[in-house]
Amino acid sequence: MAVQLDSFTKVKEMMDKMLAELKKQQQEEAEFKAYCIKELDQNEKTTYDKNELRKDLEIKIGQLATLIKRLEDEIQAAKGQIANAELEIKKSSQTREGENAEFQSIVADQRATQSILKKALQKLKDFYVKNMGNVQFAQRGSQEPPVKFNSYKSNEGSSPVIGLIEQIVEDSKALEAETTSAEFTAQADYEKFVKDSNDLIVSLQQAVTDKTKAIAAANGDMAESNSDLENTNGELDDLKAYEADLHGQCDFVQKNFDIRQKARLQEMEAIQAAKAILAGAK
Repeated sequence: MAVQLDSFTKVKEMMDKMLAELKKQQQEEAEFKAYCIKELDQNEKTTYDKNELRKDLEIKIGQLATLIKRLEDEIQAAKGQIANAELEIKKSSQTREGENAEFQSIVADQRATQSILKKALQKLKDFYVKNMGNVQFAQRGSQEPPVKFNSYKSNEGSSPVIGLIEQIVEDSKALEAETTSAEFTAQADYEKFVKDSNDLIVSLQQAVTDKTKAIAAANGDMAESNSDLENTNGELDDLKAYEADLHGQCDFVQKNFDIRQKARLQEMEAIQAAKAILAGAK
């Protein structure tokens, strides 16, 4: 009987250890399930956030690429406008030089014409208007010529000639004045055109400078965004690998958790019942 009781005591101790181990397994398995749920949920959430970040980065990179292309096109267009404006200034300058040379020639010709006509006019006026010719012929007429001629009279058509020359001089002056006025207007228009064109060129050059800086900044953002996208893709790969590891560790436990918990509980109950029988046998 003493040996029998001693054996019962050892069996009960073994049962107690089994119960303790089963309880520990129950607790550990419950904690592991909670860990799996938490890690899988966190992995899913982080993966979602990283995917959203990747989408945002891809959109940003696309927008930056579009911006850079647009700025490059605008810079090329501005450079084209600058070249055209410079060419137009050059053409306008050449045209203005030709017009001014023609103006100088016309004015010189008209002034030379006026000078010649004024001298001729003065000669005619000295002869006809001041009656110098009549006086001279009157003096000569007092002498009896060896041969009889008709009496001399000054040309009666002199007045229309003088008037015609005076009209030609006035027309020349009017042409000079008209040409001079047209020259001043053309020069003013040319200067305004050059100023407006140069202002446009300065504005376009500033736009080119600003857009070149904007492209440099966009390229910097692009490089940073591409680096972030590469890191994000790497993190997503890591998250995917970690998720696979979690499923490898957790899927069996999560799928069979209730069954295993129930079976282990039934095992604990059976041990306790056996222990109770042994206690009654004592």
